[in-house]
Amino acid sequence: MSGALTAVVELLFVLVSAVTLVPVIATPRARRALEAFIHRCARQLAAMEQRRLATFHNIRDLGPYSDRSAYDYILRRWAIGGLGGLVVLLLLYGLVVAGTMVSAWALDGTWGFIESAGRVSTATLLVAAVPGALLLYLNVMGLIGIVDLDTRLARRHLMPSVEETLTRRISELTVSRAEVVEVVNDERRRIERDLHDGVQQRLVALGLLLSRARRTRDPAHAAELVRQAHKESEQALADLRDVAWRVYPTVLDQLGLRDVIGVLAERSSIPVRLHYDLPNRPPEGIETVAYFVISEALTNAAKHSDATQVDVTLSRSHLCISDEKRGHNSHVLITVADNGRGGADPHGRGLTGLAGRVAAGDGHLTITSPPGGPTTIQAEFPCE
Repeated sequence: MSGALTAVVELLFVLVSAVTLVPVIATPRARRALEAFIHRCARQLAAMEQRRLATFHNIRDLGPYSDRSAYDYILRRWAIGGLGGLVVLLLLYGLVVAGTMVSAWALDGTWGFIESAGRVSTATLLVAAVPGALLLYLNVMGLIGIVDLDTRLARRHLMPSVEETLTRRISELTVSRAEVVEVVNDERRRIERDLHDGVQQRLVALGLLLSRARRTRDPAHAAELVRQAHKESEQALADLRDVAWRVYPTVLDQLGLRDVIGVLAERSSIPVRLHYDLPNRPPEGIETVAYFVISEALTNAAKHSDATQVDVTLSRSHLCISDEKRGHNSHVLITVADNGRGGADPHGRGLTGLAGRVAAGDGHLTITSPPGGPTTIQAEFPCE
């Protein structure tokens, strides 16, 4: 019924558009400007229809679409909505007639639709039941057909064509490739900085301690210097292990995502609650991106958020629940939420690089961090 109501608005829009275009049809510049305005208005109506279809028919895969496609859709959609409204009115009329007839028969009253003053007999009721049931069936089938026609029209005009999809995909791949190159360069600079400021400094200190131990004549002092050198060597190995983990955790291939994320949670300076709800192990590419998303989010939370709790959740993407029976287990929804002060900049270097990683995996990164918190980072990998 809501589709019939919107059809009235759309019919008025089409009529007003046609009337306003008539005076400027001979002036190309004014006509183009007015057409652009009409198309933008049509887009608003199409967005209203998109919300209606998502609410009442669970159609959520429409868009993106152009203003012209929205106008073409509205130009044709009002007729379908009007037809649907007519079918609904016929159904309501039939139900009213049937209801009053049955009530007149049951209460032994009069029924004035056909019999002006007589009573409804059982024979009359049985005779009317056959065509009534047939008309009810036709009405229901008509409603189903209208819904199907409405859906087909929306998918035809409010979904991109194959050419538009390929063009957008090529643009996305071009952008994601540039982002991946930038991420790789950032990682190289960070590795160089970590090696220079961490491992290299400890190795220098290790060399100095061993040099002093070799020159000293006091055995007790030499032993103390060797002990310090041993401690420095252990710390240098730990720093080198951290750098290697940031490049790529090889144990991810052996242990899987769940155990590696558990290690990240244990090593975090902030208490982490891990919720893992994936029935099967994701593919290697998604596992790798998921690791870096969670690792970077935990690092940012520890450095900047002043948080006291972080929740890490890995679950099936809601887009893929319908594919569960077909075995598509590679699509996950990663959520990292902290109770810190918020205010994270989605356009900062670290989060931009993270978005590039996710985009390279054909996913989408969402960052919500209002001032005062909380901060929520979501990486979603949609169905193929």
